[in-house]
Amino acid sequence: MITIRKTIDGKLVPIDHLDFDCWVNLINPSQEELQRISILLGVPLDHLSDPLDADERARIEMEDGVLLLVIRVPLENEGDARVPYQTLPIGVVITPTAVITVCRSGRDLVTELLNGRTRIVDTAQRMRFAIHLMQRTALQYLHCLKDINRRSDVIEQRLQASTRNQELVDLLGIEKSLVYFATSLKANDIIMDKVLRMRSVQLSEDDSDLLEDAITENRQAIGMTSIYSDILSGTMDAFASIISNNMNTVMKFLTGFTIIMMIPNIVSGIYGMNIPLPFQAEAHAFSIVSAITAGACLLAWMVFIKKRWL
Repeated sequence: MITIRKTIDGKLVPIDHLDFDCWVNLINPSQEELQRISILLGVPLDHLSDPLDADERARIEMEDGVLLLVIRVPLENEGDARVPYQTLPIGVVITPTAVITVCRSGRDLVTELLNGRTRIVDTAQRMRFAIHLMQRTALQYLHCLKDINRRSDVIEQRLQASTRNQELVDLLGIEKSLVYFATSLKANDIIMDKVLRMRSVQLSEDDSDLLEDAITENRQAIGMTSIYSDILSGTMDAFASIISNNMNTVMKFLTGFTIIMMIPNIVSGIYGMNIPLPFQAEAHAFSIVSAITAGACLLAWMVFIKKRWL
């Protein structure tokens, strides 16, 4: 799908044709749409097709006056609930006449990332548009990291009384998301730093300040990812021991309870024998034997409690 927008009188409005200083947004485009935009805007076809590869790394490339920026953005993982987040590449192609964004997701991720900031985006300032997108991407990572921290807190509360492995599996999925984040954030940081230092990219003072802010927020996200990953690794190790200890506690209780319940079985087995036994001539023999058995069970229970076996 192709959407075309342009900033007119300070507002970002949709238009139905290619125009100078417009923004062309390619959302999961077909090969025919890629070829059409490539021909009309004079963009190398691989600049448009490369970001459609889910494994495409973040990079920057200049060819024939056309700048390609590939950054990786966070995306909620709808295909695998065990891994809450993944990352996906978005391509930003800056030409002398337009700015192009391309992403394989069926959602309009670029507009979602701008998150209401489209009113301050000027499509005529193509490099600033790309910087705005990088800044919003870094902020989105921070937002996702807060959600990951909240999810891990909920799982940790369930883990304290758990004897199952499901909570550890959930934490492992979160740890995978953090690995994806760490890899993508470090690659994005390299790209932002290159843009700031490239001589072929002319940045105004405001653009440089905005890019430095984006770099700061991206590095904050890198630091948070590292901290959360370290905490999560330690938590998984600790709670693996807790689960094992919880299981041992359950087994210890069941074993002690089984031993105590063997006392009535032994007594009933003895009195089932066809031989002379104590109290068999008494009128209240059953009550007496039952009371003695109950007393023996209570005594065994108290001994187990005192020795902390239960």
